[in-house]
Order: sequence, then C-alpha cells, then structure tokens
Amino acid sequence: MAEFRFVEHLPDLIEPVEYPNDPKGRMVKMRLRADDQSVEILGDAARATNLESLLEEMEVEVIERMLCG
Repeated sequence: MAEFRFVEHLPDLIEPVEYPNDPKGRMVKMRLRADDQSVEILGDAARATNLESLLEEMEVEVIERMLCG
C-alpha cells in the first residue's frame, strides 16, 4: 500500500471549464516525467479516489495529496 503525504501545492491538470463536460466525475488526467533514476506521475481527477486507485494499482510507493477547498 502506498504512503500518503500531504503537500501545499500540486499543479492542476484539469481546468474548471472541463468539469461541466464530465457530469459523472470520471475524468482523470496524468502527466509522466522520466529520467534515468525514476518516473514522476502527476495526476488530477474530479474524484481523488479514482486517481488514487489507479496509482495504487501501479504500485507507487508514495502518493502526494493536497487539501482542496
């Protein structure tokens, strides 16, 4: 199971104008960055649980979250 850490800021990948096009809240966007040592996955979702489930299936070690609202 992944370790969860709270951070002050993560970039938004989903723009506010996109939410009305996804009334069921299924949208997930991801950006990947890789180097010789690691892969960074930045994700954004209308529902955090959708994104966290995907990341846990990928067996990531750490999931960073920010508190929204």
